[in-house]
Amino acid sequence: MIDLLSDPQAWISLLTLSVLEVVLGIDNIIFISILAGKLAPADQPKARRFGLMGAFLSRVALLLSITWVMRLTEPLFTLIGRAVSGRDLILIVGGLFLIGKATLEIHSKLEGPEESTTTTKGGRSLWATVAQIAVIDIVFSLDSVITAVGMADSVIIMIAANVIALGVMLVAATPISDFVDKHPTVKMLALSFLVLIGTNLVAEGLGQHISKGYTYMAMAFSVIVEMLNIRARTKSEAVQLRGVPQPPDDE
Repeated sequence: MIDLLSDPQAWISLLTLSVLEVVLGIDNIIFISILAGKLAPADQPKARRFGLMGAFLSRVALLLSITWVMRLTEPLFTLIGRAVSGRDLILIVGGLFLIGKATLEIHSKLEGPEESTTTTKGGRSLWATVAQIAVIDIVFSLDSVITAVGMADSVIIMIAANVIALGVMLVAATPISDFVDKHPTVKMLALSFLVLIGTNLVAEGLGQHISKGYTYMAMAFSVIVEMLNIRARTKSEAVQLRGVPQPPDDE
């Protein structure tokens, strides 16, 4: 432990891995925000906290069983001339779950309030939502842990990086969730991101590697464009309000 504290390379690994964990946690926050937004207002903070704590615990559990995790990359069987591993199966199932969940949420938004009365806030169970979050947390955690193994040699550094990332995400989760919930177009954009991330997971499970840099750059570009749209709409609404004549005072 003392050797790690005095090793500059360990501090560099901790910083790099912490940043990576925060970046990889963005999709997790988006997913948690979308699901938590379907709950009653009093339950939303609980769902976010439980979801992020579940993500942290699942990553630590996988880090502590790193030997088993690395065995998941070994082929289980061959299908159409391609070896399929346990990791591939988890990524494919998790990706399909994410695509299906996001698609259903998009459909719910598009079909209108008359047909979506069963999905109003408060109509869903807190623990059912937490269970859904836990399922996808395992997929995100698996991918994150395998990435972390290639960047740091010490499990202590990996766990410390996850603790730092958890702190950052706990602070950022509520503002991000409130912002997504406040702007319907941003919420639709977030759901589209989940479809994209799910597609990447399925492609990864099928052996088609897609650099996460491309995905996050596309997401960042879309967010910047949407921020410009929100600013333009806000400015336009302010101009319209200033241009509307006020009714005369009653005498």
